[in-house]
Amino acid sequence: MAFDIDMIKGVYSRMAERVDKARELTGKPLTLSEKILYSHLWDGMPTEAYTRGKDYVEFTPDRIACQDATAQMALLQFMHAGKPKVAVPTTVHCDHLIQAKVGADADLKRANETSNEVFDFLESVSNKYGIGFWKPGAGIIHQVVLENYAFPGGMMIGTDSHTVNAGGLGMVAIGVGGADAVDVMAGMPWELKFPKLIGVKLTGKLSGWTAPKDVILKVAGILTVKGGTGAIIEYFGEGARSMSCTGKGTICNMGAEVGATTSTFGYDESMDRYLRATDRADVADAANEVKEYLTADPEVYANPKQYFDEVIEINLSELEPHLNGPFTPDLATPISKMGEAAKENDWPLKVEYGLIGSCTNSSYEDISRAASLAQQVADKKLKTKSNFTITPGSEQVRFTIERDGFIDTFNNIGATVFANACGPCIGMWDRYGGDAKEQDRNTIVHSFNRNFAKRADGNPNTLAFVGSPELVTAIAIAGRLDFNPLTDKLINEDGEEVMLDEPRGYELPPEGFAVEDAGYVAPAKDGSGVDVIVAEDSERLQLLEPFEPWDGKNITGAKLLIKADGKCTTDHISMAGPWLRFRGHLDNIANNTLIGAVNAFNQKTNFVKSQLTGEYGGVPDVQREYKAKGIPTVVVGDHNYGEGSSREHAAMQPRHLGVKAVLVKSFARIHETNLKKQGMLALTFANEADYDKIQEDDTFNFVDLESFAPDKPLTIELVHADGSKDTIKVNHSYNEGQIAWFKAGSALNLIKRQNA
Repeated sequence: MAFDIDMIKGVYSRMAERVDKARELTGKPLTLSEKILYSHLWDGMPTEAYTRGKDYVEFTPDRIACQDATAQMALLQFMHAGKPKVAVPTTVHCDHLIQAKVGADADLKRANETSNEVFDFLESVSNKYGIGFWKPGAGIIHQVVLENYAFPGGMMIGTDSHTVNAGGLGMVAIGVGGADAVDVMAGMPWELKFPKLIGVKLTGKLSGWTAPKDVILKVAGILTVKGGTGAIIEYFGEGARSMSCTGKGTICNMGAEVGATTSTFGYDESMDRYLRATDRADVADAANEVKEYLTADPEVYANPKQYFDEVIEINLSELEPHLNGPFTPDLATPISKMGEAAKENDWPLKVEYGLIGSCTNSSYEDISRAASLAQQVADKKLKTKSNFTITPGSEQVRFTIERDGFIDTFNNIGATVFANACGPCIGMWDRYGGDAKEQDRNTIVHSFNRNFAKRADGNPNTLAFVGSPELVTAIAIAGRLDFNPLTDKLINEDGEEVMLDEPRGYELPPEGFAVEDAGYVAPAKDGSGVDVIVAEDSERLQLLEPFEPWDGKNITGAKLLIKADGKCTTDHISMAGPWLRFRGHLDNIANNTLIGAVNAFNQKTNFVKSQLTGEYGGVPDVQREYKAKGIPTVVVGDHNYGEGSSREHAAMQPRHLGVKAVLVKSFARIHETNLKKQGMLALTFANEADYDKIQEDDTFNFVDLESFAPDKPLTIELVHADGSKDTIKVNHSYNEGQIAWFKAGSALNLIKRQNA
């Protein structure tokens, strides 16, 4: 039986009436995305048709999911909201703080010893406020959500950008910052600009070496890392229906890498099968009663160009396996072209590691197909040339693949099975024994979702390529980046030429899923007597102090902290890896603020000029000097600033250190919202060429901030070191409610005031 079945049935009981009304108001057939959005309005029954990409709309999500690294700050904020219990079903999943080093058992034991303070805090807060808690080792948040909580037609938010994985079960599931989650936990509406819609029509059928992963790798190559910004991607067509539910989840998961608000698929038989296989026949039965409301109206998929803002068509029968990278997930290369591309770019051909698993590709289907290739190593008398690791997505998957012999198959080729956690995918991989900075240039391939510089192992010289688990396994066996398993032969131990057979696997385990202890801890029915203790001298946890409200005056005399050049992701603004241990301590983690951003004036990282001394220093050090003297600062950036993770630390840290505004060419959606939530000014150049006017010793004077209003650009006077001045216009996307956050000092300050 499913968690929260009554809530799910309640969603379905309201859906038909609300969708029918929305169809009447819009005067047209509806996409699935629109059906879910209109049936989750804060005000209940739709009363108007919204304009995509323009109107801010308040929604009522059905549930919230938090991972341990982001849950710390989210729950520290919720503790200040003045509520005795979360208003909607919420879960916390301990998956980010387990470092991959030796193997599952040893790594989990070490994590429980080194991070016990954080795990104890999260469990106690969960117990007090009615939150479901998933223990360390239970699995990666998104796989666990897909197995237990996701349901067709639902709306979920999560404090991780890959929350979108749940779109594989027909949800609108969206990654947000912790402050957004706190709003919903506190019983407040959740605000989102009504998304644009991108339709992806899938024809044909996957076969052979091509996997669902290749669909999103192809889409990433088409849309790039920002092409989906502000949009929901909705997949449909015969190719979509022919795919497994977990395969759909893989595609939706990596929609975060093109900037999409989320991605989703219409309800179909594969979702019904998955729900029943994961002991949720009651959800499948309830969904089948309203199934016409859990997919788009037929006219939409018949004539998609009339109903979507953009339509992409991919023939799965012709789709080739891809490898994307290095250093960006949208550099898409068909495997047949990889040898040529590697030669042109001087990419190291020797593959040091092949890594499969993660929240993106850790289903039973993924593992079974990879295991079919691992079995061929013995059958064909081959040897695996690269190091090879497996990260199961959940304890349920791990237990089942062990029962079915797949772990033995991997062990027989010398593989390492890591804990059911994020591990190498988020930089929690001790590949170099703690010294990753000056390691050699090398190549790895993995089935994860991101491959930014230093992302997996901390080494800036590691070139990481993203592929399907099947392709990664084949390349690890061959040991070469230019190996094409469709055409290339290998030499076995007898000196014979052999080819790998096509991977084969199972959509779902033939004998069903099994697990002894899934790792779930239910909260107390009444948590009023539960104490949450945070030690005053803790290095890991710190109770929050409210940010100062705006004084109502123009910001003047603000100094440039850094002008970031090129890609500046949340990894650059607030690194993960070893810094994860400080995610619950704002002042300590602020010591990594913008240390990965490239200074446009010297092309160095963590090396900026202090206008107080004229000397250069680390970004956090220089910023703390400004803060100590009460001098406001501004950060300037390039396009898609804040791309990547949902981590709100990338907004909270600069805010904590005294940065007042972030001025860029364009923002990634989640980061822009996070800045607004924390009382920051998130601004864009009205004229992108004005980025070039910013000089190293500039002072910023805001001319008309006192009249801050929606749809009204702001004016900034730039005062250069030689006394000359430039006046530039900057845009913003704040509405009245968001301006109220700014005036109050943060959205949380406003919630506290309203609950007082």
